Amino acid sequence: MPRRDDRRQFLMKTLAGAAAAGSVYSLEERILLAALQEGADRQQAPPRAGEGLPMGQIKHVRISRLFLGGNLIGGWAHARDLIYVSRLFKAYNTDEKVCETLALAEAHGINTLLLDPKCQDVFVKYLKHYGSKMQSMVCISPSEDPEAMRAQIRSVIDKGATLVYTHGEVTDRHVMAGRLDVIAKALELIRAEGVPAGVGSHSLQTPIACEKHGIGPDYYVKTFHPDRYWSASPPEKREEWCWYKPPSNEFGGYHDNIWCLDWQKTAEFMASVKRPWVAFKVMAAGAIHPRIAFSFAYRHGADFIVAGMFDFQLAEDVALAREALRKTEGRTRPWYG
Repeated sequence: MPRRDDRRQFLMKTLAGAAAAGSVYSLEERILLAALQEGADRQQAPPRAGEGLPMGQIKHVRISRLFLGGNLIGGWAHARDLIYVSRLFKAYNTDEKVCETLALAEAHGINTLLLDPKCQDVFVKYLKHYGSKMQSMVCISPSEDPEAMRAQIRSVIDKGATLVYTHGEVTDRHVMAGRLDVIAKALELIRAEGVPAGVGSHSLQTPIACEKHGIGPDYYVKTFHPDRYWSASPPEKREEWCWYKPPSNEFGGYHDNIWCLDWQKTAEFMASVKRPWVAFKVMAAGAIHPRIAFSFAYRHGADFIVAGMFDFQLAEDVALAREALRKTEGRTRPWYG
């Protein structure tokens, strides 16, 4: 990674050159330039995180109500049958671009990033390079080997994880196999390291089973989105655990196109759960505009939402999240966290 001063000077010259050529700054460019100029004058990181976005809390950790999603950093695109998109993500989001995006996120008040362990190295570089205090919620893969889990947990915490949760797919598979004991042990080991412990899932059956059997996570990380978009599988084609079966070749079947099979049942069940709920895939991986998705998620009970955002989307998305949080008429579930 280039030295911080070199990087700052390059970006400032680039933006200044655009201004001299008569270009109009976007809002993101204006914020980035202001942060860079402040850093040049004061040798400090971008504006303090937490300004301008409502905050919540999971255990002892204060968190912005909007998280930055990590799929765009890792290049995991849920692009239906557009097979080139993951490579496009990776080509665009270089380490340098990721760091710029994180700096913009902090400048807008986002203080937490949802992250896969495979992406932690660039996050560590960002923390050190900027002197940032940005937090991360990182998943681990629960297994039947407690020592392997303990090693995973300590590894992600050593790389900056502030909160740790169990990976959705791996957790769902343990529920399918009736191995709730593995999930319970994972939570025990996470808490032993002094961080909040969560359970992730795509399937609603996972939080249902955890509540029924008294597993008791500190929070849930559960998919949630409406289904009124053209590529969603119609109700009669939806199958529980479809994410872990081969994609369907039948028109209307599952093909990387839906992550919350029944939003009404999800909202109804989560209304009975007295734990923080971090909702992800709220835009159905880009199928739903954030103006609709954010409002829908907060109004129907999510305490925090995760949104994958490119740098050029941050300003609009944060503004929409603020607006959605101001207008939560009709929300009946109390805020947890």
